[in-house]
Amino acid sequence: MTAPAPMTASAGKVRSPLRGREFGLVWLSGLISDTGDWLLMIALPLYVFAITGSAIGTSTVFLAELVPVLVLGPLLGVFVDRFDHRRTMIVVNVAQGIALLPLLFVTPDRIWIVYVIAAVQAALAAGFNPARYSLLPRLVPTAQLGSANSLIAVSDNLSRLVGAPIGGLVFVTSGLVGVVMLDAASYLLSAILVWLSRPSRPVPAADAVSTAAGDAVPAHPVGFVRELLGGFATIRRNRPLSALLAIEAVASVAQGIFLVLFVVYVVRILDASEAEVGLLRGVQAIGGVLGGLIVGVLARRLSSRVLIGWGFILFGVLALATWNFSPVTTRIAFYVAFFIAMGIPAVAVGAGMMTMLQTVTPQLAMGRVVATVGTSAQAAQGVGLLLGGLVADRLGVVVVLDGQAALYLICGVLALVSLRLRPL
Repeated sequence: MTAPAPMTASAGKVRSPLRGREFGLVWLSGLISDTGDWLLMIALPLYVFAITGSAIGTSTVFLAELVPVLVLGPLLGVFVDRFDHRRTMIVVNVAQGIALLPLLFVTPDRIWIVYVIAAVQAALAAGFNPARYSLLPRLVPTAQLGSANSLIAVSDNLSRLVGAPIGGLVFVTSGLVGVVMLDAASYLLSAILVWLSRPSRPVPAADAVSTAAGDAVPAHPVGFVRELLGGFATIRRNRPLSALLAIEAVASVAQGIFLVLFVVYVVRILDASEAEVGLLRGVQAIGGVLGGLIVGVLARRLSSRVLIGWGFILFGVLALATWNFSPVTTRIAFYVAFFIAMGIPAVAVGAGMMTMLQTVTPQLAMGRVVATVGTSAQAAQGVGLLLGGLVADRLGVVVVLDGQAALYLICGVLALVSLRLRPL
């Protein structure tokens, strides 16, 4: 089998995927659905903290959202591959809206409902995203995949910019009931938009799924466990996928270290306030939007390997500059610029990795591969969270963050060396 060739400069004349009706509907659906996710991500911790006044109780909300993804990720990928991706997205959106309703009956003595719903919503979202990314090759030509993934990055960051402040505002003005009603409406609207879409590119009839036994089997159900193992086998036997999985794991460890030490760096090294911590996290989304627009153009001219490799290298260089800039100045405006700038290579990496994954993965194994890579990234991020907390006090915050930036540089070199598409 010969892997599809990377996009070349001739793809630069390809029109924007948003000019296509089907992709436009699914893109808008994702924007609305993700905005609904952010409403809930902001409101539930605020509600728990208001009731309990406990940081541990609040952090439990995030733990409840993480555990289902780690446990169910690959399993949900099997279901995504078994069923039509478009219908899966519709069912998941409707289920998300219905699953919110128990929150209407939450009281201080029934706070456990919040944790249950947080876990259910996270599990459903873990099925929605693999279905969306698996549907993408049926919505746009291969030459437009890079641009399409960049536009999804724009959507993800726009939803964060819009959903986070709206979630806080609605919670303050209308309470948890107002958030639930608005969030449920967002999922319903998202489902309607996906229902209106009509993917025109059918799944290739000859596509087959590799199994653990090493045989190519038809697309019909062959047993849950065998299909699950087939997803792992697809990654193991596909050299670009194996390399992507390894690179994503290293990058996720670095991301975990960042999540632990970001606040420490801003407060301790920059002597900034809590409000400025929030500002720096918020402007990352601005960089993501700008990055999505820029990378959407670059993706028509550059291969996925170049986007991934040089994106990681540029991100690592910017991170090193950020962590070591405090001797020059601690004025927060400079760091706002750094964090916005980092959004551009971050989107280049994400779009490039997803585009390559979609390009080299058999369509009928797409859901399992996307879910497995995503779950592995979450687990690796957990390793980074533990690692950052363990070594920061011993080595110093800046030293550990420099190591985190070096991991991104390593990812860039690995990508440039190992992600050349060759006949398989």
